[in-house]
Amino acid sequence: MFLPETAVFCITLLVYGAILLLLIYYVLTLADLECDYLNAQECCRRLNFWVIPKFGSHALLCALLLISGHWVMFLLNLPMVVWLFYELHRQRRDSLGVYDPVDIHSRGLLKVHLRNCMIYLGFYFVMFFVGLYCLISSLIKGDPIKRHEDDEIITGF
Repeated sequence: MFLPETAVFCITLLVYGAILLLLIYYVLTLADLECDYLNAQECCRRLNFWVIPKFGSHALLCALLLISGHWVMFLLNLPMVVWLFYELHRQRRDSLGVYDPVDIHSRGLLKVHLRNCMIYLGFYFVMFFVGLYCLISSLIKGDPIKRHEDDEIITGF
């Protein structure tokens, strides 16, 4: 382990929080497209800009959890990394990215993208609280109140 456990979980919470904010941005941008406040080309350009950073940050998070030896958290995050990688590489060669302005209306992919964003939000929301639980449990490992033989409670840190 090259980082303390609390630092690993602080980084984990920061990554989860950043991805949650990014997914809220995704939902708002797709909702703007659905209500015709935004054209398809501008919407897809904005969303495609953040596809690689979202995948990269989650992949680095998985690598950090693997290196630091948190196997359960790594195994909980691995399916999402595999799915994001699959989503990134299943796009056609002539498309502009995961979000293609031609396909988003003609093939009815807007509802699919909105549904996927809601599933991602649910996953990252649950994982945020799992990471928060792990952070709190790593902070209070051991006896937080030092006790001596004479039953005196010492609260000095």
